[in-house]
Amino acid sequence: MDNADYTAGALRLSNADLTSPETLREALRHEPWWAQRVTESDLRVLREVAVGVRRALAAASAGDAPTLLAETNELLAAHPPRPRLSDHGGEWHIHVADVDAGPAEEMAAVAAWGLAQGVVRHGSDRWGRCAAPDCENYFLDTTANRTKQFCSARCANRVNVAAFRARNRE
Repeated sequence: MDNADYTAGALRLSNADLTSPETLREALRHEPWWAQRVTESDLRVLREVAVGVRRALAAASAGDAPTLLAETNELLAAHPPRPRLSDHGGEWHIHVADVDAGPAEEMAAVAAWGLAQGVVRHGSDRWGRCAAPDCENYFLDTTANRTKQFCSARCANRVNVAAFRARNRE
C-alpha cells in the first residue's frame, strides 16, 4: 500500500457507514485483511476517528487551513503511524501499524497518515463535499481543472437524471 492508498483509506473511513460491523465490512470489502477481523470494539474506536477525519475534511472544504492543521495533527497524535517495511511475495511496501495491530489501530493510523499525506500531496483546496443533496460524503478532487462536484459517478448521475427529468416535466 502506498501513500495514495492511505489517502483513499482516510476517505473510505470518513464516508463509511459505521452503524454496525457488517456495514463497515461492506465499506472495506476491498481490504479483506481488515474487514474479516472487524469487531464491535473496533467500530467504537473507528467512529471517533471518522468524526475527526470528517472535521478535518469539512475544514479543508471550507478553506479553513488552521482547523485542518489542528484536526489532522490531533489525529496523528492520537493514532500515530508506526511504519514498518513489509515484503509480501517480492512486493515491498510500508505498513503504518505493528504486525499484531488490530483493525481499529491499523485503520486509525491509515486514516491519520492518509489525511496528512493527502494534504501534503494535493494541498488543502482539493477536498470537497459531495454536491448531491442527500449525500454527505467527502472526496479528493484530482482533476486538472478542479471541477469535481460529486463523490461518485452514482451521485453525479442521480443528480443529473433528476435535473433532466425536472426540465422535461416543465
